[in-house]
Amino acid sequence: MGVPSRRVVIVSWGSYGDVFPYMGLALALARRGHRPVLAVPAFYHESVEREGIEFRPVGPEVDPNDRATIARVMDPVKGTEAILRGLLMPALRRSYEELQQAAAGADLLVTHPITFAAPVLAQKLKLPWVSTVLAPISFFSTTDLPALPPAPRLVHLRRLGPWAGRLIVGLAHRATRSWMDPVYDLRKELGLPRGADPIYDGQFSPIRTLALFSRVLAAPQPDWPPCVDVSGFVFYNGPDRLTAELDAFLAAGPPPIVFTLGTSAVGAAGRFYQESADAIARLGLRAVLLTGGFPENQPAGVASRECFVTDRAPHQLLFPHAAAIVHQGGVGTTAQALRSGRPMLVVPHAHDQPDNAFRVTNLGVARTVFPSHYRAARVARELRRLLNDSAVERRAAEVSAIVRAEGGAEAAADSIERVLTTNAPG
Repeated sequence: MGVPSRRVVIVSWGSYGDVFPYMGLALALARRGHRPVLAVPAFYHESVEREGIEFRPVGPEVDPNDRATIARVMDPVKGTEAILRGLLMPALRRSYEELQQAAAGADLLVTHPITFAAPVLAQKLKLPWVSTVLAPISFFSTTDLPALPPAPRLVHLRRLGPWAGRLIVGLAHRATRSWMDPVYDLRKELGLPRGADPIYDGQFSPIRTLALFSRVLAAPQPDWPPCVDVSGFVFYNGPDRLTAELDAFLAAGPPPIVFTLGTSAVGAAGRFYQESADAIARLGLRAVLLTGGFPENQPAGVASRECFVTDRAPHQLLFPHAAAIVHQGGVGTTAQALRSGRPMLVVPHAHDQPDNAFRVTNLGVARTVFPSHYRAARVARELRRLLNDSAVERRAAEVSAIVRAEGGAEAAADSIERVLTTNAPG
C-alpha cells in the first residue's frame, strides 16, 4: 500500500493465547517496514525481543505458575470477576502510566479487549486507536447470543429470538455494572467524559475494530460496533520445534489423541490428565499429554509406549499429527485445532471457552464435555463417536481449508494501514 513507516504500539495482557496473535500482527507490520512496539507484561520480554520486536513492559504482572491465582481466574462463575476486579482494576493507574511511556511517539495504538487503560490514554492524547477482539464473545451480540461462562447452556435461548439475547446480555450488563468504577474515576480525573461501559461498547474504537478470528466462528451481526473488519485468525508459531523424542513417538505408530489445556487452564487441571489417561487405556489408543510442567498433572499408571507425557509442544506442529485433539477451548488453541483439520473434544472452563466450544460444536467439527462431567468412560465414548464419524472428518478438513486461506495477519495489517493512511498524525 506504500504507507510510510509508522510507530504502532500494540498493547495486550493475559496468557500466551492473548499475546501470540499480537506477536503475529507485529511481525506482519514489521515486514511492511513499520515499527511495531509490543506493550505487554515483562514475562513476555524475551519472547518479544527474540523476534526483533521492540518491547515495553505494561502490567500487571502475574506468575503463570501461581496455581492459587490460576484456580481463581479459571472459575467458571467468578473467574472473569477475579481477573477484572481482582487483578486489572487495582493496577489500572500503574498500567496507564506504563502505557503512557510506551506510547511516546506513537502514530497508532492497537488495543486488546481488557487493556482498559489503553482507550483512556488514546482519548486523552487524541491518539488514533484500533480496537481488537480475539473471540466472538467480546461483541456480546444479542442476535448471536454467546455462551456465557456462568451459565453456558442459556445460549440455547437464542432459538427464542433476539428478545432472549437482549434479556441475557442485559443481565450481564447489570451484573458487572460496578466493576469498571476505577476506569470511570480515572477518566474523570483526566477530564474525560464518563464514556460507555469499558467491558462492552466502551472497548471499541470509533474508527476501526479488528475481529482477529475466522468467519467460520461468527458472521458480522447488526449490533456489532461500526467499522469491524474480520481478518481471520492471526497465528504466531514461534521458533520452537518438536523434540526428537516426540518426533520418534509420532513416527512409531498410528496418530495419537492429543490432550492439552493450553497455558491457563493447565494450572487448574483437576483430574483432567488422569481421566484422559484412563480413557485412552479403555480405547486402546495412543496419546500425547501436554501437562504444562506441573507435577500434579502427571497421571498415574501410564504406559510409556502408548502415552507420551511432556510439559508442552508447539500446537501448530503437533496438532496435524493427531487423530483428535482434546482441549480447553481457548481461542488460540481452538484456532490451531481448526487449522489442523482434526476433530476436537472441547472441555471449556471459563471466559471465552464455553462460547468457543459451542461454536466449533455447531460447526460440526467437535463435541463438548464440561469439566464436571469429564470422566474416563464419558471421554472414551465421545472420542469413539468422533473418530468413527466420517462427516466430522470431512467437515474438519473443509474448515481447515477456509482458515488456512484467510491470511489473518496480512488482512489485519491491511486494515491497520488503511487506518494509518486516513487517521494517523503527520
